[in-house]
Amino acid sequence: MSKAKPAFLVFDIETVADGRLLQQVRYPDEPELSPAAAVAKQRAELLEKTGSDFIPHTFQLPISVAIAKVGGDHRLQEVVTLDAPRFRPQVIARQFWQGWERYGQPSLVTFNGRGFDVPVLELAAYRYGIPIPAWMRFNAKSWEDPRNRFNSSAHIDVQEQLTNFGAARMNGGLNLCATLLGKPGKMGTQGHMVQELWEQGEHQRIDDYCVCDALDTYFVFLRLRVLQGLLSLEDEAACVTAAQEWIAAAAETRQSLREYLDAFQQWRAVDDEAWPFLDPRDAPQD
Repeated sequence: MSKAKPAFLVFDIETVADGRLLQQVRYPDEPELSPAAAVAKQRAELLEKTGSDFIPHTFQLPISVAIAKVGGDHRLQEVVTLDAPRFRPQVIARQFWQGWERYGQPSLVTFNGRGFDVPVLELAAYRYGIPIPAWMRFNAKSWEDPRNRFNSSAHIDVQEQLTNFGAARMNGGLNLCATLLGKPGKMGTQGHMVQELWEQGEHQRIDDYCVCDALDTYFVFLRLRVLQGLLSLEDEAACVTAAQEWIAAAAETRQSLREYLDAFQQWRAVDDEAWPFLDPRDAPQD
């Protein structure tokens, strides 16, 4: 494990809805409604109205944050999670923001983090009274503000880079981008399962899932750096191999990483004469 400070913090979060807050804000006339019942009622209403039962980020609490520390050479240093095994939202938020400062404010790297992960952590700081003046630089020039959408030195949202800052949609999301590179993507656990898993007490399973998403985000980030001309394909391959070795060592004590490693593949360039179809009969004919 490198002793150098990371240049990038590649991270992913998992959240659960705050049923007590939902009851107070959405159902103030139903004080008898339990937090769990408020969550269930809100999900049912959203599903009927929108086709999705995901409760907005403003009602979400962070219960897992996995961070891949990455050096200036783009090599993976280690992957950590915050406040395990207790997973207290207030401690997670405090450790995240204080850690970012302690490491010298490295660039944050996310996949759709500008639309979800970072706002959740900002609202957690608001809720728990955690000062983050280095992040919320009120008097900074707009282009130097870490929260500026186009300030990619402070926060690199890979999804925004790949969608022209929201001009296109990334249908398939992180799973698609990871799969294109031969990385595991979604395995047994998926995001829509987190609320139920939390309520069932499967907190470690959620944390393990978060680690796998952070690793997928790291590999997708490496390919973005190739597109940006900041890594060659040979450099990327060396970083991927080094990361695979770290995962193999960590997998000796973590079952989830053993499963991740089993599904892990090295990316191979497609031959110019090959058509990207599963069945060659689908290829256009001359």
